[in-house]
Amino acid sequence: RGGASGESSGKFQKAHGGELLELLMEQGKVTELKEKGNQALSAGKIDDAIMCYSEAIKLDPKNHVLYSNRSAAYAKKGEYQKAFEDGCKTVEIKPDWGKGYSRKAAALEFLNRFEEAKKTYEEGLKHEPGNQQLKDGMQNVDARLAEKKFMNPFASPGLYQKLEKDPRTKSLLSDPSYREMIEQLKNKPADLATRLQDPRVMTTLSVLLGIDLQGAEDDDDDSPAPPPPKPKKESKVEPMEEDLPENKRKALQEKELGNNAYKQKDFEAALKHYGQAAELDPTSTTYLTNQAAVYFEQNQFDKCREVCEKAIEVGRENRVDYRQIAKAYARIGNSHFKEEKFKDAVHFYNKSLAEHRTPEVLKKCQQAEKILKDEERAAYVNPELALEEKNKGNEFFQKGDYPQAMKHYSEAIRRNPTDAKLYSNRAACYTKLLEFQLALKDCEECIHIDHTFLKGYTRKGAALEALKDFSKAMDVYQKALELDSNSKEASEGYQRCLMLQYNRNDTPEEVKRRAMGDPEVQQIMSDPAMRLILEQMQKDPQALSDHLKNPVIAQKIQKLIDVGLIAIR
Repeated sequence: RGGASGESSGKFQKAHGGELLELLMEQGKVTELKEKGNQALSAGKIDDAIMCYSEAIKLDPKNHVLYSNRSAAYAKKGEYQKAFEDGCKTVEIKPDWGKGYSRKAAALEFLNRFEEAKKTYEEGLKHEPGNQQLKDGMQNVDARLAEKKFMNPFASPGLYQKLEKDPRTKSLLSDPSYREMIEQLKNKPADLATRLQDPRVMTTLSVLLGIDLQGAEDDDDDSPAPPPPKPKKESKVEPMEEDLPENKRKALQEKELGNNAYKQKDFEAALKHYGQAAELDPTSTTYLTNQAAVYFEQNQFDKCREVCEKAIEVGRENRVDYRQIAKAYARIGNSHFKEEKFKDAVHFYNKSLAEHRTPEVLKKCQQAEKILKDEERAAYVNPELALEEKNKGNEFFQKGDYPQAMKHYSEAIRRNPTDAKLYSNRAACYTKLLEFQLALKDCEECIHIDHTFLKGYTRKGAALEALKDFSKAMDVYQKALELDSNSKEASEGYQRCLMLQYNRNDTPEEVKRRAMGDPEVQQIMSDPAMRLILEQMQKDPQALSDHLKNPVIAQKIQKLIDVGLIAIR
């Protein structure tokens, strides 16, 4: 098979010069760092993930996936500007990749640059019109833009009617400069900060918001106001309890009693205290969502949803922070998820995300969507219809219309995904269309379903042979012969590959293309121990004998020989 076995003390050579092997070793290190980064990110070790991705980028600065992954890590850490920069770099390197635009747009959303985020989603959809992640992102940012417009008091419906009815602003409307100012603030709410010294602006805000901004102190935590800059943890100054009105102060006290009861799982007492808090301060959504949390714990999901709907209604009426509205919608979604009503859960999770995007709700929504897809896939299974599609596929295959045959085989697989023959038939189509990697994948699925199905092995061997992986093709043909020693197809395939392996003389470009496209080679080269062994063999070829005594290492070296990366003479 090629000499990487036994007590060989032959000389180790780097096929086609050392550059290719060194390149593969470097790529292996990149793959290793990327995987470590992915594992760290999944484990919540954000700094470790960023460090791994950064080290990998130093080795492979043109790898768009690394920038995309690091962008996600920065976003998770809250460093949204860096997440945006990596998103931009991803798009720059791979402008036709939808995920790059998603990363960039998500960072822009976190930076509250919603108009730019929308343009980024639109640009991404030009390249990938069917990308669901981009579509969902576009929907969410549209909702945020609509909500932002709603939060601008100068863009509220019936603006001039309100100003006309109030004597404080009625006289101002006769001044053209005042109307011009109103229109400017309506279209560019960001200019409000520069005009707060104008008494007309303060008077107008007082009328539109229904509070006295010029005389009263802000003692109501729920009082409406333009959205503040991006909040930082611990930066929000809560009003002192003694400064609050009597009803709000007592409501907070009841809430604390409710929280204590909730922690002790005394749910009836918790409901009582939260209910009293809500009666004392009917403008707050917090006490209602707390009540809903209790009902959720008691598995009273209808009651939980009813209270959440009430919280949303109260929140809309009193223009509370949109995050409170999002929280109520998420809780409704959780109640549906708990009852395994996943379609309803997705609906309300999306409503929550439209109000305020959080990783926790997004993850829960994706989980519900996956379950829905799995259920839809299972409901679609119908072996009788699968047989009809298979027969149609066979007819087109006999006519030489392989694309149509593949289409029917694919539908048959969707109708009956556990029939090994269907994957084998589609693999035959892929082979005819010279799509050997896809043929290989179908053959592997075929064998996974039925490891005794001979045709799965012979077609897999043919696909590997076409990919010039003769050594692996011989292994597969050998397994086919173990199932049926009289298989002419397997016997001839084995002999053919044996001759091709012996006479192969690939160009460096062919070796590089085959090696870079082989997942097994990538795995070998990403193993630090294996890279160390190869470096040692380059410096001391005689070390090969010792390493070949280890059957696991010998198998890996044989693989590198098979693809032409190294040679032993």
